[in-house]
Amino acid sequence: MRYIFWIVMLWFPLSAFSQGSIGSFTGDESVFYAQTKQVNQFFMRFNGEEDVQGKRYYPGNPAYRDLKARKKYLNMLFDNSSPVISSDLKFVFIDDALNKKNPAFLDFYSQGWYAEVAASFFYKKEKVNIILYLKIEKQLKGYKWVISNVYFDRFQSWFTHLNDTVNLKYFIHPMSHELDFMNLHKAFREPENLDFYFEKEYQPDMTALFVMEMKNKNLSFIAVNNVKFHVFQVPNWYFELSWFNRNNVNSGWLISNVLRVNEVEKKNLLRNYTHVN
Repeated sequence: MRYIFWIVMLWFPLSAFSQGSIGSFTGDESVFYAQTKQVNQFFMRFNGEEDVQGKRYYPGNPAYRDLKARKKYLNMLFDNSSPVISSDLKFVFIDDALNKKNPAFLDFYSQGWYAEVAASFFYKKEKVNIILYLKIEKQLKGYKWVISNVYFDRFQSWFTHLNDTVNLKYFIHPMSHELDFMNLHKAFREPENLDFYFEKEYQPDMTALFVMEMKNKNLSFIAVNNVKFHVFQVPNWYFELSWFNRNNVNSGWLISNVLRVNEVEKKNLLRNYTHVN
C-alpha cells in the first residue's frame, strides 16, 4: 500500500515502489491496463518507456521515447475531473514537455521531486495531523527516501512575529553591550514573544523542532493518511501527482494540478518541501 514510501530504498529495484493492489477489479481488462498503478509506471509512461499494457520499451526499440506515442500517453496521465487544469493549459504543458529540440523526461533518482505524506500523530496525547516532505537521496550504491521538511501548524504558531520588523516594544537596546546585556531578562521573561528578538532573516527549522519533540516523546506516530507528489523536473513547470481510485481508465497516479512557473516562482515553491531556504 502507500505506506511503502516510508521504506528505505537502498537495494530494492524501482518496481518495489508500488501503490499496491487496487482491490477486486471487474470489468474491461483494458481499464486495468490503462490505470497507472505505480509511481515508477507513471514516470515510464511520461517518458514513453512503457505502453498502456505495461510493456517496457528499451533503448534501441523504435517505440522507445517516441514523441507521437508520448503525446498520446501524456494526454492519459491527467486527472480529467480536475477543475484547475484547463484544456489549454494541458495542451501547452504537453507541447513544452515534448519540445523536439529539448524534450523533458522524468528521472526517479534525480532531484526535483518530493513526496508529501499526510500523517496522524499524537502530540501530548492530542491527535494531530502533520505533513512530512520526503525526497530521494543517494547512499553508497543505492538510494533512500529522507525527510526534507515538516509542516505542523502548532510549530508555525510559535513564530507569528517573525515578519514584524517595526515593533517598538520588544527589542534589545543598541547600547545593551555597555550593560553586559543584563537586560536580556526582558527578552526571556515572556517566551511567547521571543521570536520578536531574532534577526530579520531568521527562518525556523521545522525539521529540528519535529526531531526534538519526537525525542522528547511529545510526538508519537500513528499512521499515514495520504500520499501525493510534487514534481519540478519539467523546465518552467510544476505539477502535482495524486492517486485516484476509479473504476475507469482515468484512474491511478494522475496529474492533479499543473502550473507554469519561472525560476523565481519555482524557488519559492521549493521552500515548502525543504528546510533549506
